[in-house]
Amino acid sequence: MTLFDMKGKVAVITGSTRGIGLAIAERMAEHGAKVVISSRKADVCDAVAKDINDKFGKGTAAAIAANISSKENLQNLVDESNRAFGKIDVLVCNAASNPYYGPLAGISDDQFRKILDNNIVANNWLISMVVPQMIERKDGSVIIVSSIGGLKGSTILGAYAISKAADMQLARNLACEYGKHNIRVNCIAPGLIKTDFAKALWDNPENLKASTSRSPLLRIGIPDEIAGAAVFLGSKAGDFMTGQTMVIDGGATIS
Repeated sequence: MTLFDMKGKVAVITGSTRGIGLAIAERMAEHGAKVVISSRKADVCDAVAKDINDKFGKGTAAAIAANISSKENLQNLVDESNRAFGKIDVLVCNAASNPYYGPLAGISDDQFRKILDNNIVANNWLISMVVPQMIERKDGSVIIVSSIGGLKGSTILGAYAISKAADMQLARNLACEYGKHNIRVNCIAPGLIKTDFAKALWDNPENLKASTSRSPLLRIGIPDEIAGAAVFLGSKAGDFMTGQTMVIDGGATIS
């Protein structure tokens, strides 16, 4: 038994078939948790769950597809997760949308609404669906994957940055609401990480150099460098932390 032991815990991770979500799922499984793999495509979820089961033992992972824009899909995710593993101890709201890069004056209403709905409203839906069982058990950890975009101004990620700042406030509000039930709600705010989701920000070598040259570590991060924070927050190690935003950005926001 260590502070980071997750044996006996069940973690549901949205957007967990690639990037940061996948890294979190793999590391939580490595630390003993049962994990629910979820994204929009069932076949991809199945493939990732199979890989995790092959690596960490049969019955470690279950695959449950869900589109975060659908309240019905999210309720089904919760119901099927409970059916598969009997409970949910840790919820990681990682899935997000960003269909637009550019100044806020140019964003369409539909694009703006999609970002706010998927990155804020859907998180609140899912958390509200999971929290009742956590209240019953007087224990639970909710982790929202935000972004340092929520801490800085941006000329090209305006709506996304607004949604990620709102996620930090969502965590603070819910931490206050649910703290009396021993439920912790926190955010992780990654900097620039080498994922498909952020490809537009790092694929161009000149853009990448401009971004990383201002960071103390002088490089882009990788998904696995975010996963440890999620294990911390989902395990006993994070029991006294709530309402906080953990910034993991290679020092980009302090330089």
